[in-house]
Amino acid sequence: QVQLVESGGGLVQAGGSLRLSCAASGRTFSSAVMGWFRQAPGKEREFVSAISWSGRYTDYADSVKGRFTISRDNAKNTVYLGMNSLKPEDTAVYYCAATDSGWRVGGLTRRDEYDYWGQGTQVTVSS
Repeated sequence: QVQLVESGGGLVQAGGSLRLSCAASGRTFSSAVMGWFRQAPGKEREFVSAISWSGRYTDYADSVKGRFTISRDNAKNTVYLGMNSLKPEDTAVYYCAATDSGWRVGGLTRRDEYDYWGQGTQVTVSS
């Protein structure tokens, strides 16, 4: 059974930092594109970041560029999202996702492009 399990969420003050992890099991995702999405209350789930299988290519939503960093450790079947300078508008449930589609210019930013999803981890940023 394929599983993606997020962890690392929590409550943090504005300006603070968090590091999310997504551990994959059930198969290896070393050749898959991995992504992070988030969903705030009353809003659609939106793209945050994605990383190619090698880690060579990354993509970020404009709202998080320069503050968030995506990385992966294929030996551990894990992808990370480092979040700095957090803002109250970053408050959301953060979801990890994976797809066997190859990387392409412009990235993979749509929900329907991903095949596997985690259950999400809550990030709350207080002002």
